[in-house]
Amino acid sequence: MPYVEMENMTLTKLALISERAQKEPRYRFTCLAHLLNEGFLRECYYSLGRNRASGIDGVSWKEYGECLPENIKGLVARLKTKRYKPQPVKRVYIPKDKNEKRPLGLPALEDKIVQKGITRILESIYEADFLDSSYGFRLGRGCHDALKAVDKAVMSKPINHVIEADIKGYFDNISHEWMMKSLGVRVNDPSFLLLIRRFLKAGYIEDKRVVVSEKGTPQGGNLSPMLSNIFLHYVLDLWFEKRVRPQVKGACYLVRYADDFICMTRYVDDARSIEQALRERFSKFNLELHPKKTRTIGFGRYEKENAKRQGRKPNTFDFLGFTHYCGEGRNSGRFTVGRKTSRKKFRMKCREMNLWLRGTRNSGKIKKWWPILQAKLRGHYQYYGISGNTREMYKYYLLTVKMTLKWLNKRSQRKSFDWKQFNEYLKRYPLPKPRVVHHLYTLSPVV
Repeated sequence: MPYVEMENMTLTKLALISERAQKEPRYRFTCLAHLLNEGFLRECYYSLGRNRASGIDGVSWKEYGECLPENIKGLVARLKTKRYKPQPVKRVYIPKDKNEKRPLGLPALEDKIVQKGITRILESIYEADFLDSSYGFRLGRGCHDALKAVDKAVMSKPINHVIEADIKGYFDNISHEWMMKSLGVRVNDPSFLLLIRRFLKAGYIEDKRVVVSEKGTPQGGNLSPMLSNIFLHYVLDLWFEKRVRPQVKGACYLVRYADDFICMTRYVDDARSIEQALRERFSKFNLELHPKKTRTIGFGRYEKENAKRQGRKPNTFDFLGFTHYCGEGRNSGRFTVGRKTSRKKFRMKCREMNLWLRGTRNSGKIKKWWPILQAKLRGHYQYYGISGNTREMYKYYLLTVKMTLKWLNKRSQRKSFDWKQFNEYLKRYPLPKPRVVHHLYTLSPVV
């Protein structure tokens, strides 16, 4: 059967699965593994990033594609006979902040293909189940939608308190058994579940040693975000909606992006009881809320007044790279939620830019790497370009200009530019100026 026809059949079946998942919330799908056919997996291969780092197999996207029909055929044969076993991921560490590094897994190319296929199948089932409070790694949703939801809740509802929560080492500590139980609510295909379990148990390579995974999800691949969303859908989202909200006295809202989430309430007693309930809830599933990064604070239209009366600074909280604070409208003077790039993220982005300029300055002529610098600035504005954050973006822009001049002048003992010459250069080859990309302000705060 031609690849295109097989691929279309799978896509049609995924659409039917989505439809059934929406109509029958309690239905358990019993026949999913067969969807990982040649045509579908070939399409998954083409959807992968072309220039990503290789896993322990050392095979690149291009190399695998040189014999794609044979490779995919062999892969499907091993999947059908249950001989396919994911390879351990290659673990590397990337900077999290100045003092910490975050582990990242690099799966083998073939494992990325299978993970992509599994993710798309799970997505067709669970997108119908996920609640509106969940924004991470979902089609048509993103970080800025979560930020808008926070703004809308605080501005249009009687919110006076925020629970800022942090799950300690979430991706590294997810219980495999609880994960499989969560999947079992909607999936009853032993072959498909066995495949996922093998990915969970594949482990990783560190210092040339294979470390067997007893907990955690395979970070770095396509599957981990979907599995983490499914797990927190049952552990947090549904529990919050069905058990917590009906018991509180006043307004109560949850906004979650992957493992980052905040709760917003009207009354302090509700906030404190929810914080304690969250600790107990996560403990039940072998997870822990960070003792120092989880807290209940006053936040909302009365926070400035309360802070002044109590002789302290108004509270702020960080969420998705932004510090949220109690601000005032430029013309009206009325309460509004202000946001700016968090100090931690600002320092990290400046450090990353400095290291890149330092390593790039001697890589060739300026005109060769100048477009990359322009793209980096545009990427920064694309994320941090939100209402009220213009000042922080200009700070980043000006620091980038200064760092660029500094490293250009360190290419040799002789200076390349003084400020006047550099400004002339910038007129001819300008760097992108900051701009607001995402307008988040809610114009009508609740009284």
